[in-house]
Amino acid sequence: DPADRVARTPSVTTSLISRLAARGLLTKQDTAELNLLAEAEAAEARAQEAMLQAALAQAAAAQARLKAVMAMGAARPSVNEAATVADAPEEVDPLPAPRITPRVAHAPVRARVTKVQSAPALVEETPVEGVIAEQVAPATPPVVHTPARTRPAPAQMAATEMAPTTEAAGEEEVVPEDTVRVTYVPEVVKAQLREEIKQDVMAQAREENWANPRTFPEWVSKFRLFGDFRFRFEGIKFPASISSTNPTGNDNTGAFPNFNAINTGAPFDTTGTIHSPQWNVDQNRNRLRLRARIDAAIDLGQNFTTGLRVATGENNSPVSQNQSLGAAGNGQGGNFSKYAVWLDRAFLRYELGGQPDNDYTFSFGRFDNPFFSTSMIWADDLGFDGLAAQGRFSLGEDVTPFFTVGAFPVFNTDLNLASNRPDKFKSNDKWMYGAQLGTTWELGKDLSLKLGAAYYQFQNVEGKLSTAFIPFNSTDAGDTDSSRPAFAQKGNTYMYLRNITAKADTPDKGGNQSGTVNQFQYFGLASKFGIIALDFRLDFNHFEPFQISLNGEFAKNRSFNAVDIGTKAVNNREADITNTTTNITTPGAFVGSNTAWLVGLTAGDVALKERWKWNLNLNYRKVGSDALVDGFVDSDFGGGGTNVKGFTLGGNLALSPGVRLGLRWMSASEVDGPSHFKNDILQLDINSKF
Repeated sequence: DPADRVARTPSVTTSLISRLAARGLLTKQDTAELNLLAEAEAAEARAQEAMLQAALAQAAAAQARLKAVMAMGAARPSVNEAATVADAPEEVDPLPAPRITPRVAHAPVRARVTKVQSAPALVEETPVEGVIAEQVAPATPPVVHTPARTRPAPAQMAATEMAPTTEAAGEEEVVPEDTVRVTYVPEVVKAQLREEIKQDVMAQAREENWANPRTFPEWVSKFRLFGDFRFRFEGIKFPASISSTNPTGNDNTGAFPNFNAINTGAPFDTTGTIHSPQWNVDQNRNRLRLRARIDAAIDLGQNFTTGLRVATGENNSPVSQNQSLGAAGNGQGGNFSKYAVWLDRAFLRYELGGQPDNDYTFSFGRFDNPFFSTSMIWADDLGFDGLAAQGRFSLGEDVTPFFTVGAFPVFNTDLNLASNRPDKFKSNDKWMYGAQLGTTWELGKDLSLKLGAAYYQFQNVEGKLSTAFIPFNSTDAGDTDSSRPAFAQKGNTYMYLRNITAKADTPDKGGNQSGTVNQFQYFGLASKFGIIALDFRLDFNHFEPFQISLNGEFAKNRSFNAVDIGTKAVNNREADITNTTTNITTPGAFVGSNTAWLVGLTAGDVALKERWKWNLNLNYRKVGSDALVDGFVDSDFGGGGTNVKGFTLGGNLALSPGVRLGLRWMSASEVDGPSHFKNDILQLDINSKF
């Protein structure tokens, strides 16, 4: 049954897309777009099938009508009566012509039926386009010709078609020159014409949108909308704070400064009498959070598409679209106030190939992470600004190499920096350049391996010491203030950015009492970053859709220089050393590191397209303080950032094709430094997508 065949198509296509996604051949966005496209094409196929059946039914009706006309020929009037008929006005055909008029390569076929009697017979000409008359019983065969569409006047038709055609008339039948007599129409010709009619009808149906005429404007069909919603309970647990009876507790004495809070606000006076902003390390927190995202993909034709996405978020953090319910800040939230929505994706894309083993894509704007990686290096929600080129091609049946290259602006200097000075500061634009080569290798019927090697070069993200100056107040700017990170989490090693001159005079005389007051500081990254990353994923699909995957990632910051960093680091040091004789305190040795690694195992159904399907995952990671840029890594594990190690255990359960439950437990502790830090996070999610 054609209709049944069409109905089965979406599930087959969706299953194929799910397999490609599970094996890493499709991105999340490509998977969502292809699923929507499969559904749309299936709907179109059903509509086309319905149109075809309607067209064939009309053609059959026309054939039946022709047969009826042929049968009526036996009862036509004699030649004497024919004159009366010829003089009468042309009758209006009581049977309406088929609504569908297919455009075929052949000229319209008309059937001329002649009934032989003892007297000259009246010839009835009935136009039936696209229909071949069945063989007629009369001795004189039907005549097929291709006259003009204009029907002759009744009198002319009678004069022409009532010419004697029998032996009694004694004359040969007079027929038009373009008339061809046939005694039999072969089945192969009928089949060919039927197929041509079918193809033409379908083309006309697509052109004129018969399935749903004039319901929507044409541009609507170029849009695809999709999105997701997540509701989360999150519990954050800390051990008891450090004390004489609990020496392994978290250090809540001021060992965890919040550099991001300082750098995004007024500079901090390091000679003041109050603590700098600090991260919470000793008080448990529970919160409800939501994340909502709506995407639109628009087909621009000629392989061009554009995409837009808006998303929630309690701030402009690049690594999270979570909104804590009831959280007041940034002019939103609290007391049932509304929440902000941000522009999260906006891009133009050009694609060639479009096949799993032959595809080349060029993206411009703000788009999803184009690299094969884990959330250890790049947070799942992170968007990349800039331009990227991706490609994959086949080297035989089992090997599919791929590549990605791109340039991404991290920070662009304000046009008027510094805003409160007539003379402006030098630009300090920051960029990240990335390149990755890899391959997917089918090791066997049920085993595949994906490998990738990448290099990420960061330009100007490290802090720079300013020209020597004396800030009179917190609004005075240093010429390297723009080298501080615009966003950070925690873990990286930081340095002072301002080279503040010590002057003995009091502030009212332009001094700072030998550097003991008015030390307004910003902080920048102490290390440069040039990161080499190796990734792999091994998939075992023998029990498909049940899949077992082993994945891993290793990263090393090749630009890390421990000696250089040690001369300027303000954190990630051993405890300060005080000389009991001189009572002089010196900073402890720098203990930061530059490597990170993760290994994980996943088992279960990856796509979760059916109710009660499930999967489980477990991974362990160790991320050194300066192995990665802490502002771009996972925002959940350890509260976000680097200088953490520990495990993650989680699972998902499908409640429907579009809804699933998720549970995750993360336990993290500090890698480098004298202070103690540990936290455990529980997340219970309900996710929906459309």
